[in-house]
Amino acid sequence: MRRSQNPNSGSGDFVFKEPAGGAVAQVNHHANSFAVNGPELLHSSCGVFLEQIHQILGNPIPNAGNSDFGSDGDRCSLGHGLRGLESGATLTVAFALRTMVALRLIPCLDVAGGRVVKGINFVGLRDAGDPVELACRYSLAGADELVFLDIAASHEGRATLVDLVRRTAESVTIPFTVGGGISSVEGITELLRAGADKVSLNSSAVRRPELVREGAQHFGCQCIVVAIDARRRTNGSDGWDVYVKGGRDNTGLDVVSWAQQVTDLGAGEILLTSMDGDGTQAGYDLELTRAVAAAVQVPVIASGGAGCLDHIAAALNTGPEGGHASAALLASLLHDGVLTVEQIKADLLARGLNIRP
Repeated sequence: MRRSQNPNSGSGDFVFKEPAGGAVAQVNHHANSFAVNGPELLHSSCGVFLEQIHQILGNPIPNAGNSDFGSDGDRCSLGHGLRGLESGATLTVAFALRTMVALRLIPCLDVAGGRVVKGINFVGLRDAGDPVELACRYSLAGADELVFLDIAASHEGRATLVDLVRRTAESVTIPFTVGGGISSVEGITELLRAGADKVSLNSSAVRRPELVREGAQHFGCQCIVVAIDARRRTNGSDGWDVYVKGGRDNTGLDVVSWAQQVTDLGAGEILLTSMDGDGTQAGYDLELTRAVAAAVQVPVIASGGAGCLDHIAAALNTGPEGGHASAALLASLLHDGVLTVEQIKADLLARGLNIRP
């Protein structure tokens, strides 16, 4: 197999060549022609997989839904979907491009008054333990990342508790995101120096969207997460509104449009919380997560509502009814000991999902 450009580029031409000779096809793709239901190129060291291929130009493609393009020597035929094309024939297609990155489980530590807290629909907070102790527990248990949110910081107008961040970050060996009360590049710098791998912006990004761009320019997109607290509209119109100040204020912003705006500004990840599902253990809002994942080209973390193994698997599922999330955020299930990280990962692996053991 041969490709003419780095598959992470998002634009350019790919050329696929059957190892033993035969069909050759060129796929032209452009950043402005992505489509959720079009072909997907999933690429890794073992090859390329194309699904839901629809030819616009050229000869018909037999078995278009069964196209498994492998690299040399892996016994996969490049011609499953392209055999029948004339050599050098061109396809112009729209597709969603995703790297085959492992799915993630991310415990969330919501902190207020120096303690981890948990509530239902953002209210009725109860004590759930010491943040440093919980962080160590989840790191040792095999969690892929952690999220540490000082949920009172934006509301009370004070800076994030940097000392607590430092102690927590020093205690774990996995990537760590910190959010709450961050309103400047200087604030981002302080938290990254304290040991955070990423920062999460929420209220401050709504108040001044340019902060997202400034953070991405200074530290790289991979360091900037935008957290979106979403609530389904109840006025008869479809969609979700963006809330800030710990879910207290409705901005009137449309969630999907806001997600697109912040990723255009440089956000490298979206932390998407369903306020309707938060703490209910009734399941993630799959429609919400799926809509945002379809609208942006960065990972989306599903948050709010996990109550059982099926809920987590559904959020990560890429089928038509799945959430299409790249990661699942968990709080009550883990804090209350209902499930462990090990149990969840074993279940997801048994279902064939790509997650680290």
